[in-house]
Amino acid sequence: MMHDCPAPQALLATWLQGAVNNNGNYGHILFEQVAPSDDAIVAGLRPYFESAHLDAREVFHRAARIDLHPDAAAPGGNARYPNCLPPSAKKGLFGEVMAGLITEAYQFIGGHRWTIPVFLFRFHVEVGAYLFDLARDPARVREVSGRHGNDFIALDIDPATREVVRFIAGEAKWRATLTPSTMDELMHGEWTGPQGARVRKGDGIWNEMNRGLAAPQGLEQLNTLLCEKAREDYAEAIVSLDRALLLDAATLPRTDLIFIAGNKAARRAPGQSYLPTNAPPADYTAGRPLQVVELVVEGGVDLIERLYASLWDGI
Repeated sequence: MMHDCPAPQALLATWLQGAVNNNGNYGHILFEQVAPSDDAIVAGLRPYFESAHLDAREVFHRAARIDLHPDAAAPGGNARYPNCLPPSAKKGLFGEVMAGLITEAYQFIGGHRWTIPVFLFRFHVEVGAYLFDLARDPARVREVSGRHGNDFIALDIDPATREVVRFIAGEAKWRATLTPSTMDELMHGEWTGPQGARVRKGDGIWNEMNRGLAAPQGLEQLNTLLCEKAREDYAEAIVSLDRALLLDAATLPRTDLIFIAGNKAARRAPGQSYLPTNAPPADYTAGRPLQVVELVVEGGVDLIERLYASLWDGI
């Protein structure tokens, strides 16, 4: 199935408060939690998260030879995706889905209408291998590394021609506690070098954004999914993506997205942002329109566990 669940606008308006700053080709939004992440928030987020994960769930369950909705006592019932994943993996998935949800729910820089026909989670190869092993040996619980490539791709599809006229490629990160030092490490990489002369590695998110291809692999992966799952409905979009993915093709306009989510640090003041709000820093050299989103919540680790435990009623 395709991703077909609309973003829960009313829920977001109750749960989060946003502060928007736009300046030319740069936009920044700070979202702060203003209502508890209670059972109503979990229930309101659940349909979108199930829709985001359903394609991968179908693929991984089929490859592991388990039912799409296995009983707890059925063979492989312990290896349900994404419920069975270790906490660190679920936190990463949460960041990616929330990035997509926010992208579809709010207006970003440029005023484009972004749509995510399907999320790219099926291309998380290590998760597929993890489920296959776990279904056959429940003792094989282990950590799972993150998926390579863009965290998600969304499209701007012209309503008249149905062709893709622009895409947005995002980097999404979750951190248990957001502090200035944590943000600095995310954006610039870890410290390296001898004591007294340490420098950042320079392999953080700014570097990833600057190195982003005009037509990244995620765009090819999304095109593949559209061809497989909805060729007729997205015929014009597929043709336009085919043209854009040729090696000597004209560039399809790209917008960059940086989405950082995490728990509120004890000393963080209300309204405080850790990334620039009015213009991109000198570290960003790609020159494309850039949207930055900071999402600050409280009790986020517990929210993620409760949300992922609830998907498909935990079965």
